[in-house]
Amino acid sequence: MNAVNTASVVHPANESLTGAERVVLNLYIISALLVFVVMMLIGLIMRMAQGTWLNVPPNIFYELMTAHGAGMVGTMGLASCAVMWFFLRKYVRLHLAMFAANYVLFMLGALAILAAVFIGGYAGAWTFLYPLPVHSMGQWSVNAAALFMIGYLLIGVGFLLFYLDAMLGIVRTYGNLARGLGLNRLFGGEIDKTHPPAVVASTMVVIVNSLGILGGAIVLVMSLINAYVPSLTLDALLTKNLIYFFGHVFINATIYMAVIAVYELLPRFSGRAWGVSRPFLWAWAASTVMVLIVYPHHLLMDNVMPHWMLVMGQIISYTSGLPVFVVTAYGALTNVYRSGIRWSLPARLVVLSMFGWAAGIVPAIIDGTISANLVMHNTQWVPGHFHFYLLLGVLPMVLALMFHLVDARKVSSDGVGRAGLPVYLIGGLIFVGAFLAAGHVSAPRRFAAHLPQWVPYDRAGSIGAALVILAMLLFTGYILGGLLGASDNAPAADAAR
Repeated sequence: MNAVNTASVVHPANESLTGAERVVLNLYIISALLVFVVMMLIGLIMRMAQGTWLNVPPNIFYELMTAHGAGMVGTMGLASCAVMWFFLRKYVRLHLAMFAANYVLFMLGALAILAAVFIGGYAGAWTFLYPLPVHSMGQWSVNAAALFMIGYLLIGVGFLLFYLDAMLGIVRTYGNLARGLGLNRLFGGEIDKTHPPAVVASTMVVIVNSLGILGGAIVLVMSLINAYVPSLTLDALLTKNLIYFFGHVFINATIYMAVIAVYELLPRFSGRAWGVSRPFLWAWAASTVMVLIVYPHHLLMDNVMPHWMLVMGQIISYTSGLPVFVVTAYGALTNVYRSGIRWSLPARLVVLSMFGWAAGIVPAIIDGTISANLVMHNTQWVPGHFHFYLLLGVLPMVLALMFHLVDARKVSSDGVGRAGLPVYLIGGLIFVGAFLAAGHVSAPRRFAAHLPQWVPYDRAGSIGAALVILAMLLFTGYILGGLLGASDNAPAADAAR
């Protein structure tokens, strides 16, 4: 299919949803919003416990931490998947059954994880690092650890089905994945400016995250076998490499799925098309490789790692996030500059996401420097940087799609944006700023109890988290009401300005 120029149309006809598509997409959105709010509340409880405003027993704290980490990352992936599906289906044929299967398997996996944590008492964090899951010192059973890992497997299978369906659609439309990614135009030839950025981003995601999920599946199966056949020991270094390869690729894929909302929505409010260029194609091609090989920066303190891998992790850390971000941020700025853009809530959220992504990269690059990593990696600096780009980068991209869908049903979001967006931004900055400041003074991550000198940072973070939750409750109520209570899509001729 050819790209449709939607620079002057906010709600083009080819985005209309059938009844079945609307039901499945609404399930994604409703589930994601509700889980986001619950996970944020869990995060607030943990910050208040560290700040001595709540008394949470350590075993419960680590259960909450495990559920929060796995739940928030997984749900961010689910919501970003909805962004990719909604826009990619305009250009290639996708099967709704695979999109629905991903949702069902995700829910089954989530139930398994919640049961493992809150019934079985599993509290080994999202990383399930060997041999912790099966050596809990009596805190949880082997069955609880296994159920947690089975939950991950179910979620991974669901995502893999969706990605395979997207691969099939891209190959059928463009001939192969290389053409979908635009590799045939890297060194010469006329650039097809109508080639959809959504297809380029989706192609990159299906390549890298399919490999990441397969790596995760291998280590999960190995760990499950070891849980019930302890005599079959695992290589701890190989296991850790596979886990961090899987985790790093997965969380990066959420960003690259969600950024499709920037490419698709911003031109509709600025009135300028987002054209594909050779630097754009080079950026996505380079990121495809770098996302797969940058994960050793998580292992810089593992001195037994091959030296060349640590050097690679160090060097690629400085560059892996930059190509796509630079072309996207530059494209967004040029798209907006002197365009007379109409600042609807989706447009404001998209621009906010550029700030959150940019600012979140900076502390990540600092932590990726070995001399800083030695003293910063096991501090709250790390949750500071990933909360920054998730809370103020990726989540605004996802919310932009959700508000776009509500606006398509003739329900204006401008009022809720004026009320909620400043609260969300201020709360988010306080929240992540408290993490980074605490990391700067070496407050440790993953500690249930903090020394008195760290408590003020925890309390500031709690206040920021409360503000974010207040805004999210407002957003959630509005979006749910708009999706479930309004009429069908607005006409395709709905103009941007």
